[in-house]
Amino acid sequence: MPATPPDPKLILELIDRLQADLDRLKSMVGPPKVEFDPSDPRNKTADGKLSPEGVECCYRMFDEGQSRYSVARAMKISFAAATHRLNAWRKAGAEKRARALMG
Repeated sequence: MPATPPDPKLILELIDRLQADLDRLKSMVGPPKVEFDPSDPRNKTADGKLSPEGVECCYRMFDEGQSRYSVARAMKISFAAATHRLNAWRKAGAEKRARALMG
């Protein structure tokens, strides 16, 4: 009995799934994409408070899953300020919030 040829549609679906897994692994191993710079001086006003860009920078760091401690260190703000921003980020919808334009 002759072997039936494989279905090309199934092979293409398998290739797509494999490619998606490879892309995911590549993003985990590769360098992070930098869309914003926590040390950018425009993130703070003259009196040391966060500017709207600085607030958005904090929110994007929370979007990435960074901790309050990481955000506080990167932004050079207090842990209490980072906690305040985390609560405001959650109130704004967390990852589902509308992102503000930066830059």
